[in-house]
Amino acid sequence: MYLTDRARTLRKSQTDAERTLWKHLRNRQLDGCKFYRQYPIHPYFVDFVCREKNLIVELDGSQHNESDVIVRDEKRTEFLEKKSYTVLRFWNAEVMENIEGVIEAIRAKLSLTHSAKAFLSEKPSSVALSLKGEGE
Repeated sequence: MYLTDRARTLRKSQTDAERTLWKHLRNRQLDGCKFYRQYPIHPYFVDFVCREKNLIVELDGSQHNESDVIVRDEKRTEFLEKKSYTVLRFWNAEVMENIEGVIEAIRAKLSLTHSAKAFLSEKPSSVALSLKGEGE
């Protein structure tokens, strides 16, 4: 129950930038992709995630410019990437001043990111199969 309560608390205390971006991500508004906010990926809570595309969007305030926080963010990103997520980071100010640019950057990444379900269901190509064993 802790994760649910913590996520609920984080959603209720979101920043202006998170609220602004959520208006554009909620209800499958962005290319039909389902986003979740303040989603737990143990031991972290990510700001936004599209699970079907394994895409995480993180919004950073000015405190993320401090050296110790930069190191923590790098470790967090590395951890999430090892779990097959792509992580996009934007400054809060960027969201507030250029939401259209942020949305376009997310849209571009969504179009490049393989769907997790599609990736798992893909069959090896016939070219790859025909090359196996050549030259032996």
